[in-house]
Amino acid sequence: MNMNRSILMCFISVFLIMANTGKCEEPTERSAVKDIYKWNLNDIYSTYEDWVNAKEKLKTDVDKFESFKGKLGTSSEILLNFLNLASDFNKNYTRVYVYASMSSDQDIRETQKLAMVQELKQLSPVIGAKMSFSEPEILSIGKEKVDKFIAEQPGLGIYKMYLHDLYRKQEHLLSESEETLLAQASSVMGSSRSIYNVFSNAELPYPQVTLSTGETVLLNQAGYAKYRTLPSRADRELVFKTFWSQMGKFQRTFAEQLLGQMNVHVFNTRVRKYNSTLASALDESNIPESVYHSLVENVNRNLPTFYRYLALRKRMLGLDTLKYSDMYTPVVNGIDLKYSYEDAQKLIIDALKPLGADYQSVIKKAFIDRWIDVMPTSGKRSGAYSNGGAYDVHSYILLNYNEQYNDVSTTAHELGHTMQSYLSNKKQPYPLADYPIFVAEVASTFNEDLLSRYMVNKVTDDKAKLSLLMDRLDGFKGTLFRQTQFAEFELAIHQKVEAGEPLTSDVLNKIYGDILKKYYGHDKGVCYIDDLYSLEWSFIPHFYYNYYVYQYATSFTASAALAEKVYSGEKGSKEKYLDFLSAGGSEYPIDLLKKAGVDMTTSEPFDKAIAAMNRIMDEIEAILNKK
Repeated sequence: MNMNRSILMCFISVFLIMANTGKCEEPTERSAVKDIYKWNLNDIYSTYEDWVNAKEKLKTDVDKFESFKGKLGTSSEILLNFLNLASDFNKNYTRVYVYASMSSDQDIRETQKLAMVQELKQLSPVIGAKMSFSEPEILSIGKEKVDKFIAEQPGLGIYKMYLHDLYRKQEHLLSESEETLLAQASSVMGSSRSIYNVFSNAELPYPQVTLSTGETVLLNQAGYAKYRTLPSRADRELVFKTFWSQMGKFQRTFAEQLLGQMNVHVFNTRVRKYNSTLASALDESNIPESVYHSLVENVNRNLPTFYRYLALRKRMLGLDTLKYSDMYTPVVNGIDLKYSYEDAQKLIIDALKPLGADYQSVIKKAFIDRWIDVMPTSGKRSGAYSNGGAYDVHSYILLNYNEQYNDVSTTAHELGHTMQSYLSNKKQPYPLADYPIFVAEVASTFNEDLLSRYMVNKVTDDKAKLSLLMDRLDGFKGTLFRQTQFAEFELAIHQKVEAGEPLTSDVLNKIYGDILKKYYGHDKGVCYIDDLYSLEWSFIPHFYYNYYVYQYATSFTASAALAEKVYSGEKGSKEKYLDFLSAGGSEYPIDLLKKAGVDMTTSEPFDKAIAAMNRIMDEIEAILNKK
């Protein structure tokens, strides 16, 4: 029963969305926002005292595990009782954690709410140590005897997936004492990531820069994300060079932090006797290594398609030479599409019509019943996420809505996560409701796809249509190509450390710079990359999450293929997709997607995504050629 994985699943989309935080307007105080725009956490616990009571009960319940030690193989009934206890405990812990974390996210300046989260984080290693005996003991029973238990005890059926997966990974699990030691060390192993987050978000001295307008702005993470989109090319280049020059002053510190995290991954790999860090990371969800390698190979083989996108961007910006600093500015001027939150609700509900009235009705319920925290307010956590951890309640969504089309798309994205959690929680018992991270971004990007198609068909103005089509292409750039670029870099640096080679800032700059220049066609004259921007690896928090980013790209290709089937009205495709959303973790992710209609062990989903990208570029070129 992996508690840390359940907690991670609560925030499956926050990292990719963080890059958009620079667009937020000056926030207001939370007290000034109408309740209809704030989530209702009372659905989880009516009062703070109820939360305290639930938390304190966890501290006493954790001691109940001790009574099962040495007895799990005695009978099927005892094994079932233990697994039920562990499942209920996990569910209750996650609910308590969800309430604490979202309470804190409302205003991260409030130390009392931050303390609620910290207390639970400190409790987690204690829980892991108390439960560490269970998996080695279950393995000692033997698969044959456990299968007999499952046959004679119907209640064990919901744990069959977990038990069989345990035996699949048996050679990589350790003794009870070793598992206890690793559980107790878990908080220490996250130090590099924690130091990176604190340093990059709170203590790094970000620079200021004076723009051509005379305005002096701060280039912190949000400022960089905002001002790199400026219409003035001179301002954009100034922003890029100033920001990365400052980051370069700390590149050795960033390199040591990243090396520390790589060493943790290599340590866990060797302790658990895997052949490589990639094999170790992918084995959690039984993903073939070929899926990872095929993604990188397919993207490299289709870089000409990406170059076509870059050429379109260059043409629409009217540039002789495209530079990396031109990648974030809008290519269509004079478009100021504003969408109120009420407008967004109607657009999203209408766009999701291909998924049926029942699907739309739950979306409406999320809007009406305050599942969503909408407005940016002082101290509120930036970005966006969907949190489906409160199994017996419903999912929650955090937004920072600013009336841009990107905010409408982000809302649709998070509602995709919410619907997968809602349907899985509704159709699956708790032990099977936690869907694998590998498929977590399918539902979200599927919704974005349907929204984009709907909006393009709805608008009649060519400039507005071009803006929407380019927004969709930017999604391909940011999710399929950029995340695979990250994945290729991540594999390379892991292999360096596995081989015992140094991972200095110079080495990291060389690896990242070479990959970046390859993807953007620097040597082919497609897009010019200044050597300074090889430092970009220091800005990406994803590299601390152990082969996480490739899943954005694989989910994107899967959702593109599935959306094409549903949108075109392919017989049975909608029903298969909804079954997929309802399946939770009842099967391995590769098998879940096969049943939905895409085989991720083949190139078909990727080919369909590339075909969709080329079709969008055909539409853009047709509009441009009319002029």
